[in-house]
Amino acid sequence: MSDTAMPEAIRAFVDTTNAGDSEGFVAAFTEDAYLNDWGREFHGREGVASWNESDNIGRNARFEAHSIRAGRMPGQYLLTVTVSGGGYNGPGVFTFDLRDGLIARFLIA
Repeated sequence: MSDTAMPEAIRAFVDTTNAGDSEGFVAAFTEDAYLNDWGREFHGREGVASWNESDNIGRNARFEAHSIRAGRMPGQYLLTVTVSGGGYNGPGVFTFDLRDGLIARFLIA
């Protein structure tokens, strides 16, 4: 792992996914969260829950975190992972924007 400490919300994102904890996963996001998965957009916790069911825990996804680094803006982090499960399998970089200790924006691109 890198020198940057992983913020609690991002750790919760990884840990709840790996534990299959949908309630905990959605709770890591702000009420007005924005999620973009290669151009597919989801809004609010309801949208996050929908994406989680169709593309994440609902597909038995697992994340192995390799490194995290600060992004270009305050509160932004880039997490390098390997994804496995019943959907996409392979490497990826996730971009998170945090607000008030929760995930306000999550981008997969």
